[in-house]
Amino acid sequence: MDISKLSAYHARYRPDHAALVCGEHQLTWAQFNARINRTANALVGLGIGKGDKVATLLGNCIELVEIYLAAAKIGAVSVPLSALLRPAGIASLLRDSDTVALLTSANFAEPLARVKQDIPNIPPDRYVVTDWAGHEGTMAGYRSYGELCEQASADEPHQVDIDGDDPYNIIYSSGTTGLPKGIVLSHRVRATYGTLFASAYRMTPESVMLHCGSIVFNGSFLTLMPWLYLGAQYVLMQAYKPASFIDTVAEHKVTHLMMVPSQIIALLNAPSFSAHALASLEMVLSVGAPLHEEHKRLFVDRLPGRFYELYGLTEGFMTHLDKTDVDKKLTSVGKPLQFSDMRIVDDRGNDMPAGQPGEIIGRGPLLMSGYYKRPDLTEKAMVDGWLHSGDIGYVDEDGFLFLVDRQKDMIISGGVNVYPRDIEEVIAHHPAVREVAVFGLPDAKWGETPVAAVVLKSGQNADAGDLRQWINERVEAKFQRISRVLILDDLPRGVTGKVLKRVLREQYGAKAT
Repeated sequence: MDISKLSAYHARYRPDHAALVCGEHQLTWAQFNARINRTANALVGLGIGKGDKVATLLGNCIELVEIYLAAAKIGAVSVPLSALLRPAGIASLLRDSDTVALLTSANFAEPLARVKQDIPNIPPDRYVVTDWAGHEGTMAGYRSYGELCEQASADEPHQVDIDGDDPYNIIYSSGTTGLPKGIVLSHRVRATYGTLFASAYRMTPESVMLHCGSIVFNGSFLTLMPWLYLGAQYVLMQAYKPASFIDTVAEHKVTHLMMVPSQIIALLNAPSFSAHALASLEMVLSVGAPLHEEHKRLFVDRLPGRFYELYGLTEGFMTHLDKTDVDKKLTSVGKPLQFSDMRIVDDRGNDMPAGQPGEIIGRGPLLMSGYYKRPDLTEKAMVDGWLHSGDIGYVDEDGFLFLVDRQKDMIISGGVNVYPRDIEEVIAHHPAVREVAVFGLPDAKWGETPVAAVVLKSGQNADAGDLRQWINERVEAKFQRISRVLILDDLPRGVTGKVLKRVLREQYGAKAT
């Protein structure tokens, strides 16, 4: 199972079907496959071959999708990097991944110039800029992606023997608990993404998928791979803005999309929200972080019969809440995917009974090959074939998973385990609160104490002291009472839109009393 031949397959059997819409580009499968071939042949012309690492440092654009598929055709391994990385972080990951070519945009030319000397594995002629036009005068030391592709053939590149276990890409973790780890995912795993998720989300070759977040993080492959497998239509937005998102869904009659919780919350609060404009939707998948119950109920009420939720790790174990289970299992994150197994265990590896929390571990066909060049970390995460998530949850009598919290976010206050998510669910019910993140800060008496960072709804006002009192009157236990409320304009986020509690702890830890 390899994904390298899929675009050529669709170009042959449905050449005129819409493949990709991105900005001004609207391409059929025949047109898109020809572009992919030019990119693949251009990479070969640079000396790139099977197993070589090709990194990207790009925002959402047609070239990024082309590179993902072109690298696959020649057996190269794509390494997507976040546009939010700082220069030193970029250099570190380029070295760690053994990248031999980098495709980027003019925006990164100046930051990269500061660290090029720290990236000896990339030859000078393999720095390629996708948006060369208009920046020619400042692109010394870079090559033009457009020129390389124009000079390359649109024919299929020389066929490379690809095994399903060959690596397709390396996805770097967010690095919230240390240096980012390179997660190696094979062609077989990505092909299985295509088949399993197309089935789970009731997609067909006539579906229209839309993506409105960054496609460099693993969640984007939940729809990207089914699109490639089915030969459907993919609409890629370059940035998420609720008003333009709503217009795009209506214009292209989008049927399937995934969103992170912050995007869903912004959509529900958008003045132009319209169930009529979004009537074409058949699936809205929430992924990346738990969506609080209050927002789930609001979404299901305003757009019934469309909500799905996925819990999982880039390393490869996942559960999903199907739209048919939402009414009876709203606060769960569903059940394991087909061909997968899940257990809830204590710190000695013993299985916990239904209703009792423990660590979530799982196995199945989506598991990573391992952490790149880190067999020590791979052995720690994968024990006897089971992936240890580091997350706390429990299953009910029906086998559905309920998240308690991320293990690393747990607060220990006065010797008691405090789970931020329990407190967040209470705060999310406040009529003035749009988003909330609860995290722990050092405390001289208790060791740690819960703190709430909140973002208010547009036009709403609230006093931090009054809000703190409101929360502490409603939490279930004294140890859940928060010590402070921080009213912020926004919460710090990573490229996926996930709230970075680590950043909140760093920013406000020094001010703790």
